[in-house]
Amino acid sequence: MKRYLTAFFAAALVSGTACAQTIPDTVVKNAVEGTVDAMKADPQARSGDMARITAVVESHFVPSTDFERTTRIAVGKAWTTATPQQQQQLYQQFQLLLVRTYAASLAQLRDQQVTFNFVPSHTAADAKDTVVQSHVISNGGDDEIDYRLEHAASGWKIYDINMMGAWLIQVYQNQFAEQLSRGGIDGLIKFLTDHNARGND
Repeated sequence: MKRYLTAFFAAALVSGTACAQTIPDTVVKNAVEGTVDAMKADPQARSGDMARITAVVESHFVPSTDFERTTRIAVGKAWTTATPQQQQQLYQQFQLLLVRTYAASLAQLRDQQVTFNFVPSHTAADAKDTVVQSHVISNGGDDEIDYRLEHAASGWKIYDINMMGAWLIQVYQNQFAEQLSRGGIDGLIKFLTDHNARGND
């Protein structure tokens, strides 16, 4: 699970300031560096205040993502059988889970020196989906992280992340499939809701 938390941290470094960018490489680069700068510039976040770090994630990360798409893919075929209300609950609870996880992971970097190296993606002008590769170099070593983006009406949006060969969506697909087999859509909603509730303890 620790390796996946590292992947979650990587995702947490995506900033909302990148939304207007049209080149996926630039979106990821500006987003990653922008969010780290925002955290380090906030005295409360830098001191470890999780409420402030979470606020940084919500304001700088969430606008650059398409969590609804992430949710649809992670839930799989069961998404089409869910009611609109169930879909909204799944989306809200999954987003809450991700935001809190990103914030907890980001907090681990507040006192570290971090360098980001980005590999040019050479994305075609008419591409609708692409992957941007990067390296995160910190006190913990050199981690390769890939970001998958989709070109939506509002620009490029990050919806999946690969860390050490494990795509974020794939990790959740396995977890969600188990919950769906046990209790269906309502069971998965309860699983996510209970998990998020424990995060407040």
